[in-house]
Amino acid sequence: MHLGLMMECDYRQDRTQREAFDEAFVLAETAETEGYDGVWFAERHFAPPGGTGPIPSVASAPVVWATAIAARTSRLRVGTAVLVLPLGHPVRMAEEIATLDNISQGRVDLGIGRSSFPRSYDGYDIPYAESRDRFEEFLQVMRLAFTQERFSYTGKYYTFRDVCMIPKPFQQPHPPLRAAATTRETFAVMGRLGLPIFAGVGSAVMSDVAQVLQDYRTAWREAGHAGDGDVVLRLPIYVANTMEGALAEPKDSAMHHYNRLRQALQRSAGATDGDARTTRAERLATLTYDDVVRERVVFGTPEDVAKRLQILQDTLGLSGFIMESNVGGRIPPESVLQSIRLFGQEVAPRLRAAAD
Repeated sequence: MHLGLMMECDYRQDRTQREAFDEAFVLAETAETEGYDGVWFAERHFAPPGGTGPIPSVASAPVVWATAIAARTSRLRVGTAVLVLPLGHPVRMAEEIATLDNISQGRVDLGIGRSSFPRSYDGYDIPYAESRDRFEEFLQVMRLAFTQERFSYTGKYYTFRDVCMIPKPFQQPHPPLRAAATTRETFAVMGRLGLPIFAGVGSAVMSDVAQVLQDYRTAWREAGHAGDGDVVLRLPIYVANTMEGALAEPKDSAMHHYNRLRQALQRSAGATDGDARTTRAERLATLTYDDVVRERVVFGTPEDVAKRLQILQDTLGLSGFIMESNVGGRIPPESVLQSIRLFGQEVAPRLRAAAD
């Protein structure tokens, strides 16, 4: 049972950039003291406060963030959720991950993906239409760099001749991989590749997640991989001492999040998966807070949150959860910290006891 904390590194409109960094450091250090298994750093580009794009964030360099937190902690695992592979260079990224893995003495988890929105690709001048092929090539090259003394590779986007990457990872054969899956097609692709995944609720509802996990596990088995896959669920979680507080305190921030998500889906519909994105945006247009609480988040008292997460774990066959502690990025810092502490002190022990 993995219990992690998602690090969006929010950049609030009423805070300075320096305060955004300080707030993120406090959250990660709190995760260490409260017994979380790991922290997972998002990759967000071109997300200033007050814009109409992604939730404002200072998380453009997740490997740098993970390195800083690894240096400040002794037990906590540090992960990327996710590293957007097509925006980087596979050998350079393999070198940085291997270096971090040695610095942290094997506390790195490598979450990888290609992002479901084209905005970052525009800023990097890379066609989003190439993202899936670039992702698969990047992953092949990075695995070779991690595991082979010397390697060569010829692909559509990358070509290498007799490359010897140093250092090799601390963990063998490399840090654990976990891929993001958001679209139905991606779940099947990751199952075929035999990759553990993050399943995110995103613009979906819990019942949607159950359906796509069937696709993932079917593809996993048909490809001949052992077992039945490995799924960690990312979802908004908020814990308070009373149900009244658990519902009232994150309400405005949560509704702000789903409104921005609707706008992002509408803007990106012309770039890829237009009909699907338009349909998802239309569903969000009529969303009420009652709908959010019932189908998209887990907000409640420690007892209620633990009970709902146990049901999700049993129903979906999950190996863990990653807590999105500040959906929308507008919950006050002191409230976010209290929720994180309550989860670590009162929810996590219940979940671990049930898993044992």
